[in-house]
Amino acid sequence: MLNDAADLADFSYDIADDGSGLPARVAIFAEDEGLRRQIGADLGGAGFRSIDGGSLRSLLDGPIALLGDVVVVDCAVVGARGIDGMMLAGLARLDMRVARSGAKLIVATTLAGLDDVFAVLDQSNPHILIAPSRAERLIAVGRVMGEAGAARLREMGEEDRVALLRLSQQVEAIAHSLDRLSHGAAVFAPKLGEHKRDYHAPEAGLVSGFGVAQPPLPDPQMVRQMIANRQARARFFDPALFGDPAWDMLLDLTAAHGEGAQVSVTSLCIAAGVPATTALRWLTQMVESGIFQRVPDPADRRRAFIALSDKAIAAMSAYFASLRAPVLQAA
Repeated sequence: MLNDAADLADFSYDIADDGSGLPARVAIFAEDEGLRRQIGADLGGAGFRSIDGGSLRSLLDGPIALLGDVVVVDCAVVGARGIDGMMLAGLARLDMRVARSGAKLIVATTLAGLDDVFAVLDQSNPHILIAPSRAERLIAVGRVMGEAGAARLREMGEEDRVALLRLSQQVEAIAHSLDRLSHGAAVFAPKLGEHKRDYHAPEAGLVSGFGVAQPPLPDPQMVRQMIANRQARARFFDPALFGDPAWDMLLDLTAAHGEGAQVSVTSLCIAAGVPATTALRWLTQMVESGIFQRVPDPADRRRAFIALSDKAIAAMSAYFASLRAPVLQAA
């Protein structure tokens, strides 16, 4: 529970090792006490030590004491109006303390609560899970601890992060395929060794501001037709064959840019065509890479939108300009 003895500091931080130097202690916050016990039992079965942090509302007053390097939070939608305001206020305060400590934050919510949660988590670079299973929570804890271990060895480069994302996506695809196998469905699963390092930053000559004129983006209706054509493939083939969430999100934001429309996190995750948790990991990587940017809603502090960065607009403009007319029309 919360440490009432920590009166001298708003945040106290205690590192626990698992014998190999990695943090092994996880703090758990959730409104449902039974859920906190279940998460703690699952973590204990996986070899982690856990701390019951209590409810999110309890974070509004008094000191926050996190006895570990990983914080797991369940932030579910309450009622028809979405997530309770006090829960969000507690989550925002926790986000700030986690960012200051250098801990890792894992937040589980539902698709209905995603926009609210994403808007308040703007400091700690959290891992957001959408309606996760018990196994997915454990996988997330293992993943963030693995990232912490890798950071001790070296700073991960952009290509390494993208390769890790692709590998994680393919592991998830295999898990879904195994699930379909148990129901007798056909399976087209990618191989683990097929992950590629596909992202390359645009060369300077393609980006406006380097003395090269930037071509205009195509008509947004044409981009929407490209998206519709891509989605039509699922009527004839297994969708797992064509998983490319980064490109689908880029196309959606390109069309929205031309339409002058704002795109919510939930909408962009749906456009990605993959499970929401997978889409969020790609979205986070694209923000960190400077391809997407987070845009706060000036009229509502509880909302944030996603848009293309200037370099992404320049790169997409150059990409479409490089296509030959017949290819563009058939895309």
